Amino acid sequence: MDRKIIEILDKNNKYCSHGDTVNYADPPKVFEGCDGSFLFDEHGTAYLDWQMWYSAVNFGYKNKRISDVLRKQIDTLPQLASQYLHKEKVDLAEIICKYMEDKYGVKGRVHFNVGGAQAVEDSIKVVRNHTGKTHQFAFMGGYHGRTLGASAITSSYRYRRRFGNFADRAHFVPYPYCFRCPYDMKVETCDTYCHKEFEKLFETEYQSVWDEKSGQCEFGAFYIEPVQGTGGYIIPPEGYMQKLQASLKKRNVLLVADEIQMGVYRTGKLWSWENFGIVPDIFVFGKAITNGLNPLSGIWAREELISPEKFPPGSTHSTFASNPLGTSVALEVMKMTQEHDFEPQIRERGAYFLNRIQELKSRWKVVGDVSGLGLALRIELCENDGYTASRKLADRMFNEGLKGDLIVGDKKYGLVLDIGGYQKNVITLAPSLLISEEEIDLGIHLFEMLLRRCGAE
Repeated sequence: MDRKIIEILDKNNKYCSHGDTVNYADPPKVFEGCDGSFLFDEHGTAYLDWQMWYSAVNFGYKNKRISDVLRKQIDTLPQLASQYLHKEKVDLAEIICKYMEDKYGVKGRVHFNVGGAQAVEDSIKVVRNHTGKTHQFAFMGGYHGRTLGASAITSSYRYRRRFGNFADRAHFVPYPYCFRCPYDMKVETCDTYCHKEFEKLFETEYQSVWDEKSGQCEFGAFYIEPVQGTGGYIIPPEGYMQKLQASLKKRNVLLVADEIQMGVYRTGKLWSWENFGIVPDIFVFGKAITNGLNPLSGIWAREELISPEKFPPGSTHSTFASNPLGTSVALEVMKMTQEHDFEPQIRERGAYFLNRIQELKSRWKVVGDVSGLGLALRIELCENDGYTASRKLADRMFNEGLKGDLIVGDKKYGLVLDIGGYQKNVITLAPSLLISEEEIDLGIHLFEMLLRRCGAE
């Protein structure tokens, strides 16, 4: 190992908190460069990135147009306290709000923050302020962040275990994960049985959420990822989300969509909820809104939830909210999506990628479920029966891909993978939206090399 890398790892072991996810890998991987769909190590070895910083870098590393805007902003107005206005902030809010008005006829406002979890916290404040209720519904398998409020609506107990009692923990509802149905049903014949089970919560007061005498629900909102991210890029069956929203509207429960990982055309549409015939009361965004450059996040909420009269100045605040570096970059990202017809391009590229991983499934016993929406795709790794989850295989492929010793022609490559899913056996694919067919083919070739190396049949 290079002496410089050894020194970096030694310093990490001595000085850095290991509470961060970088320490999942052993040893942690060090990169020194990036461009397009690739990361580069200290030897210049190219690693094709199939996860693009958890879907934050949708437009590719070092995207020149976006980077140029950041440089220009650094030279003009790089810093500004968030109690003052700047043009980029209001122009960005206008684009998001006008999109909702023009396409869906719904007026609303945007509130900015820095990270995704902080924006989730802001949305919880909007919900509590409007409903007066502290409890929320959320999905099993859902991930909304690791601040205390976001952890309360994130299904994994391990994110809460060390930090005491969470009195406002969400009521978690099974997500329609059809490949591993929590009710052991078949999607072809179940008639969205999972939704019927949710409806049963409102049959009598003894189901613990509903007071039939007052017609009041104890829960203020249902937090959803329309396509689950960390849960394994699971796509709900047709009609489910529409039925869910109808159930919520009937009981005056708000619908909040978390678009932090799936927003900004990851699923072929600007917001992933647009694929399912619903319009949320609030949605949360972040990550790719700045292509992974200066952090920016935010929420859009209906006017009646976030008007100045309802949500006055000082209701929530962050020093770096709506920072001019973040808003200028996000504004350029939104302009890019409006100048070209992104949706057909992404759906065409996504269909090509999905076809290639379906071919993998036909050749490899260990490839169970594969599916995709736009360029959010999944490969579920299993034992040779094609169903029993194999976390061991997924972990080994993750680590082998980071070695950077896969030889194609006269070049060495690595493959950057991300693992998700309820049983940590799903390879979640979030490639650059600008990935070429040649790069897709290269990735499939590298992935099969890893399967062979790891002893798959």
